Amino acid sequence: MSTAQHNERNGLLLGLLGVVIFAATLPMTKMAVGSASAPQLSPWLVTFGRAAVAGVLSVVYLLVQHQRGALRVPSANQWGLIAFTALGVVVGFPLFMSLALQYVPSMHGAVVTGLLPLTTAVVAAVWFRQKPSLAFWLCAVVGTLLVLVFMVIRSADSTGHLSLHLADVFLLLAMCSAALGYIGGARLTPSLGAEQVICWVLVLSLPLTLPVTWWNAPLDAAAIRASSWWAFAYVAVFSMWIGFFAWYRGLALGGAVRVSQVQLVQPFLSLLFAIPLLGEKLDIVTLGFGVAVIATVFIGKKMPVGSAQGEAK
Repeated sequence: MSTAQHNERNGLLLGLLGVVIFAATLPMTKMAVGSASAPQLSPWLVTFGRAAVAGVLSVVYLLVQHQRGALRVPSANQWGLIAFTALGVVVGFPLFMSLALQYVPSMHGAVVTGLLPLTTAVVAAVWFRQKPSLAFWLCAVVGTLLVLVFMVIRSADSTGHLSLHLADVFLLLAMCSAALGYIGGARLTPSLGAEQVICWVLVLSLPLTLPVTWWNAPLDAAAIRASSWWAFAYVAVFSMWIGFFAWYRGLALGGAVRVSQVQLVQPFLSLLFAIPLLGEKLDIVTLGFGVAVIATVFIGKKMPVGSAQGEAK
């Protein structure tokens, strides 16, 4: 096996590991926050607490890199982009997701976030001034319409009235926040390295995440279910930290185009994880819309996307 083939195989394996870790985030977040009728940890605690824990771990990691002479310190003009990335992946995505999952099952969230790869591609096309093909935009529109139809169908009350639930608005905001954060991180990765990007993002966030975590800590920690605390530990250590290490390293080794394709299985894994973790039941409507959204994303990612100057940047 050649070096290139070895790197590609390892990249795919690491990318798949990252996707598996991220796929459990939705049911774990649902377990951590509970429901509107039986709340557990505050969505604010889950959001800022997981980033605070990961931020402390990042300080240790960066100190180790400094001792090894491998530390890359951001330049003065990169701190703004680091802050922007933090708003997306540290605050926006987890907060809106936590707020939404108080009111809807994690399977519902999995279908909506299945559109994330295509949303990220749309943000990248605008950010990098690319010119996607008409077919790409058509896929983006179809995928968005599928998600909106799914939201409206699931919002039906006992009288059959259809509308968009506030939780669905939160899910859409979470998806947009993640897409913006991913693209911000992608801009930083070539100069700082994959792993150090998320670490610097988390360290920069500590002056915000630590006090907000302390302020939202439950007064009676013993009243919170043990499973909610374990779920919080998972999203702090794995979803917010280790998962990014595996994912970014996989992209670097195996190539972003090839490795990113494994992200297509993430919504299905989220659906499957919700069954044993939360006892949710997978119905034909959720499965059908999930398959349709992923098929749209798969086709859309195959459509040509060129830069405004005629070549990719």
